[in-house]
Amino acid sequence: MNQSTDVTSRQSPQAQDTRESAPTLRPAVNVFEDTDGITLEADMPGVSKDRLQIRAERDSLLIEGDVHFSMPEGMEAVHADVRATRYSRSFALSRELDTENIDASLKDGVLRLRIPKRAEVRPRKIEVRVGQ
Repeated sequence: MNQSTDVTSRQSPQAQDTRESAPTLRPAVNVFEDTDGITLEADMPGVSKDRLQIRAERDSLLIEGDVHFSMPEGMEAVHADVRATRYSRSFALSRELDTENIDASLKDGVLRLRIPKRAEVRPRKIEVRVGQ
């Protein structure tokens, strides 16, 4: 079974070829786990929602984003500390995670993904009846 979830819009093949040949940055990522799933936070300053791609396929997750710096009209950058303008990071995911229900948000250059565990693997509380 080839299960694929595309959380954001897709780029044209020509744009994809250009992106694959450009140098990339690995965004810093924090991963937190609780009983209901994992939360992943990636630092991706300069990436807007329309330049962000997140793909989950089977047991892998791919995050890619293109940085866009807007310059005032008539100005040109003389120096830039950042040479690469593309972020890319991939992860192997546990089969316990429900990739069909990923929640993604982007705020102030931080991408936050919430990936829940599948219902059948989450711990559940068993109620005990008395006197029966």
